Amino acid sequence: MNGFQHSLSRRGFITLGLITALSSAVPFEALGAVRKMIAPERSLSFYNTHTGEKLRSVYWFKGRYVPGALADINRILRDHRTNDIKRIDTKLLDLLYVLHGEFRTREPFHIISGYRSLKTNNLLRERSRGVAKNSMHTCGKAVDIRLPGRQLKNLQTAALELKRGGVGYYPDADFVHVDVGRVRYW
Repeated sequence: MNGFQHSLSRRGFITLGLITALSSAVPFEALGAVRKMIAPERSLSFYNTHTGEKLRSVYWFKGRYVPGALADINRILRDHRTNDIKRIDTKLLDLLYVLHGEFRTREPFHIISGYRSLKTNNLLRERSRGVAKNSMHTCGKAVDIRLPGRQLKNLQTAALELKRGGVGYYPDADFVHVDVGRVRYW
């Protein structure tokens, strides 16, 4: 031998085979989403259509959620009618992060409705039959959004393709509902 010996363990060979198989089986777009999820930081931008508030925040940094940023996000997504604040589920934030990445834009999500207190949810139920009694909004697991410069239908399609929860399409009201409940659509 020439002094160089290369050996691959059985485990290493199997791992290499799995990586090769997965890379050819997973669509390129999905690999992009995976790459975004392992980035050293995740940020979100919001514009609250009711209060006029704006926020751009790095909410996840080096493998951890940033408490101060989460508090800022909870505040901008609060119930604007009562000013009640609820902790927003980080799974919802991660969904929004991946969804935003699909559009390659710097525009913030326009927030139509984030957290809703039970009082507000009941008020809206009296005014509209489209508001669920046990809305995911009341537990910080849903948000109604639009993305300036992007077709609402494209936002809905991208959310559906993620298959991470519920997706509602409201073209007359100009928003898409996303939540981190069970996968369903309307």
